[in-house]
Amino acid sequence: MNHLLTLQEWDADRIGNVLDLAEDLKRNPDAYVNAAHRKVLFMVFEKPSLRTRVSFETGIARLGGDAINYDTSTSPLGAGKESLEDTVKVVSRYADLIVARLFEHQDLETMAENATVPVINGLTNFSHPCQILADLMTIREKKGSLKGRKLCFLGDGNNNVTHSLLYGCSMMGMHVSVGCPAGSTFEPQADVLAQCEKFAADTGVRIVVTQDPMEAARGADVIYTDSWMSYHIPKEELEKRVELLGRFQVTEEIMNEAGPESIFMNCLPAQRGYEQTAEVIDGPQSVVFDQAENRLHAQNAVMLSLLGHGG
Repeated sequence: MNHLLTLQEWDADRIGNVLDLAEDLKRNPDAYVNAAHRKVLFMVFEKPSLRTRVSFETGIARLGGDAINYDTSTSPLGAGKESLEDTVKVVSRYADLIVARLFEHQDLETMAENATVPVINGLTNFSHPCQILADLMTIREKKGSLKGRKLCFLGDGNNNVTHSLLYGCSMMGMHVSVGCPAGSTFEPQADVLAQCEKFAADTGVRIVVTQDPMEAARGADVIYTDSWMSYHIPKEELEKRVELLGRFQVTEEIMNEAGPESIFMNCLPAQRGYEQTAEVIDGPQSVVFDQAENRLHAQNAVMLSLLGHGG
């Protein structure tokens, strides 16, 4: 069974094919109006969502299919009356695809083990592959190619977006620098770095983790940041995290260090004055809303790929 749980489980050819398909979907939407005719997408959300939910619902509708949003707060699953395994086995008899936005990545793996239809990771605490496919698509649009480009991530390096960026960029031949505070709280997980170093060796690129934000940003084609307060972070941690992450805020000085041709990305939601200044996210180098739009096209390509459509 084909799934999209992390980008680690795909390869560069498959990622490239999905990006090609996503670009064609964006250019020629009318060619795909019945590509998922009568297909049903079942969506499970444990976390709040704007882009993931709306882009998947809109996407399957534009492909000729339908979406069901399953509210766990009013379900037997959420009430503890039915197991995750049984829920997925039942849903697999009704739907053609499952997308899940969950707290625990292990729960997503359990879903995939028990599903007889493809499972798509809509976000877990470990990985966010759909976001990074949209990001790679956006970088190709703005820069023309991925190979040899440099992406710099600044902020909390131990999160789902950073891990997925490391996988996707190293596999596709992009250099990656991560600027973050030292220590296991904020640095990318060691096993992720080890695997991505192998990908980087194969594609001839470098991965650097540094506590110097200027060093990380120097010469980068892409400056990327994410929220300092992910959904699983307690609100009482805000003051401490602002103190530790403040020097990794993306400012105009950081963008100048990257260069005038660099682009700024944030997967959103964003808080101006925290992970980036308002001047950066609302400035001419920002592509955050193009990036958000491309969630729709990249995810449509993922769904069609998992349904067996080559484009």
